[in-house]
Amino acid sequence: MVRSEKTPRICEKGHKFYKSSDCDSCPVCEAERKPADGFLSKFSAPARRALEREGIFGVEQLSNYTEKEILSLHGIGKSALSKMKEALEEAGLKFKND
Repeated sequence: MVRSEKTPRICEKGHKFYKSSDCDSCPVCEAERKPADGFLSKFSAPARRALEREGIFGVEQLSNYTEKEILSLHGIGKSALSKMKEALEEAGLKFKND
């Protein structure tokens, strides 16, 4: 595996950080944005951003999507999907059928 070299970056708020990927998200800003509790607090920053971009802020909204639709979102992986299934089950909901 070839590793990319980390390059220095500065976000629009002035936070300095290093990244090896093309992703411009600032880790400091993401940590500040992470909810302390609630549905979205269960997910990593990439999964949370994917849900927010889709307008999903709670399990009720999540239940309007199929599992396949959610997995197709950039930033959603097996770990996030597992947490979503747990949250849906706790609320007595499930993903929409295909």
